[in-house]
Amino acid sequence: MTIKYKSIKEIKKMISKKEISNVEIVNEVFKNISENEHLNAFITLNEEDSIKKAVHLDNNPSDLALSGIPFAQKDLFCTKGLRTTCGSNILNNFIPPYSATVIKNLENAGCISVGKTNMDEFAMGSSNETSFFGNVQNPWGENLVPGGSSGGSAAVVAAGIVPAASGTDTGGSIRQPASLCGITGLKPTYGRISRWGMIAFASSLDQAGPMARSAEDCALILNEMCSHDKKDTTSLDENIPDFQKHLNESLKGKKIGIVKDLDLSSLDNEVVKVYEESLNEFTSLGAKLVDITLPNLSLSVPTYYVIAPAECSSNLSRFDGVKFGRRSENPKNLEELYVQTRSEGFGDEVKRRILIGSYVLSAGYYDAYYKKAQQVRRLIKNDFDNAFTKVDVIMTPTTRGTAFEMGSKGSDPIQMYLEDLFTISANLAGLPAMSLPNGNINNRPLGLQIIGNFLDESSILNFAHMYQNVTNWHMHTPDGVRK
Repeated sequence: MTIKYKSIKEIKKMISKKEISNVEIVNEVFKNISENEHLNAFITLNEEDSIKKAVHLDNNPSDLALSGIPFAQKDLFCTKGLRTTCGSNILNNFIPPYSATVIKNLENAGCISVGKTNMDEFAMGSSNETSFFGNVQNPWGENLVPGGSSGGSAAVVAAGIVPAASGTDTGGSIRQPASLCGITGLKPTYGRISRWGMIAFASSLDQAGPMARSAEDCALILNEMCSHDKKDTTSLDENIPDFQKHLNESLKGKKIGIVKDLDLSSLDNEVVKVYEESLNEFTSLGAKLVDITLPNLSLSVPTYYVIAPAECSSNLSRFDGVKFGRRSENPKNLEELYVQTRSEGFGDEVKRRILIGSYVLSAGYYDAYYKKAQQVRRLIKNDFDNAFTKVDVIMTPTTRGTAFEMGSKGSDPIQMYLEDLFTISANLAGLPAMSLPNGNINNRPLGLQIIGNFLDESSILNFAHMYQNVTNWHMHTPDGVRK
């Protein structure tokens, strides 16, 4: 028996029927990690502790929701006693004394954390090419990027190494790699999942979420990831529903918003065709397409690239060689300690965003840039509020195309930033959104984005699950179509 490409439900059934033991599952995972080292998807492995947990579960069976499920954790969640680098040289040897709430919640639900996945440095990137530990390779093709920043997590799920992984999404960093790797990824409502113990990039935008093969698995994981957390002042004290409860509701009469302001003319004809075919599938399920307008949508990218760097410049000021992390050797004075530590520890993309952020927050420019960007952000949120008075969900492509080759966009940061064109607006508005596989072009997967209203993850999961009931794009793997 193998767990490769199996769903969480299938793996739990295999365990309960004693078709496979927890130890056999863990051994298979680490064997597959070893055989897929070329993907460079993991930074730190947790083999010894994983085997101990598997042995314990074999001797003490549990009915917890994620009992025995091997899980890959993005390497920006602090994990007690396990190196946590955030993909950066400045945290190369950082071992946290505590675990993030997300890690605690998942492990309390019974999952086995097998290791920490590679990522863009401090989650800054759209291709997983900014990591200090090197590029992650997309399992769908040699020299293809997996997307970022959660590229490592997306790659290990796409390769069938683990059934699920944690990710984070600041401007599309769950959804974009989910699209390029052919898996399902969900960014919940801002504040739905605690950020305590997540190493911050942009505090008003960062949000953790699940990455798996299907909407059904994402719903199951989301049930366990969510909690109100008094240690996180942005954590929402709201009722947490059972996200699996409404998965099979009929879509008859439900309304899908189609954004007329969205310019698809720059996209490849095949990408537009895949998107339109997906919409037709939803109409065959009984949903109705409704034209909506989001007049300020085109301002999402420039707004994001003022707000996110501003917040990152503030958050990353804590990495100074004094408190923790990398420390420059033999500085002559305190100023040299700061300068050398940060110069040696941060990569080019992180430095670029710190400089941009420091500039827009500086005296004389704050009102012109940062304050103005926050005002536009409010307009974008208002546009969504108006749209959701008319529709249940909004659908767009997730990405502008399929996975691109490594190095093909590194010389032009603007082109790289535009990879998040369709995803950024949901972060600015704090709305839940997800990507699910909806096509394949030249053996490279593509994703459809579904955006929901505030705290309405259940609706987007329902739409995604019903789509996956009648299509098999989420069953496509780099090895072929899973039967």
